[in-house]
Amino acid sequence: MIRLAEPEDVPTIETLVCEAFALYLPRMDRPPGPMLDDYAAHVAAGRASVLTRHGRIAGVLILAPEDDHLLLDTVAVSPRFQGKGIGRALVAHAETEARRLGLPEVRLYTNEVMTENLPLYRHLGFVETHRAAENGYRRVFMTKRL
Repeated sequence: MIRLAEPEDVPTIETLVCEAFALYLPRMDRPPGPMLDDYAAHVAAGRASVLTRHGRIAGVLILAPEDDHLLLDTVAVSPRFQGKGIGRALVAHAETEARRLGLPEVRLYTNEVMTENLPLYRHLGFVETHRAAENGYRRVFMTKRL
């Protein structure tokens, strides 16, 4: 089940994101951007959704609608639930939300050192548009037309 996150979910979201992105810490000179986000603000703005399994939050999705696309800002899956289709379900939910909002594409970015993400996003139909440094991170930008 995917639902909008609620204020009481924030501590669990913060822990889940830190656990999900911890494997990248040795590859980077600073924590990944999602580890530094203000999830209380995302929840308050209605941008955060959670996917639950067996009553536990298994994944987190942060979406930011723009004029001409939906930005999939963060997707994070608890290490305990990785490899079970949670990430794919969250990305599919982002696509559904973009369609509901009448937006023609979903965009995302990932850090260059998060190499495992690139084949997954390509498999899900995203194409790389460019690479650039942004906020001190080397990012790979991708899009998927709906």
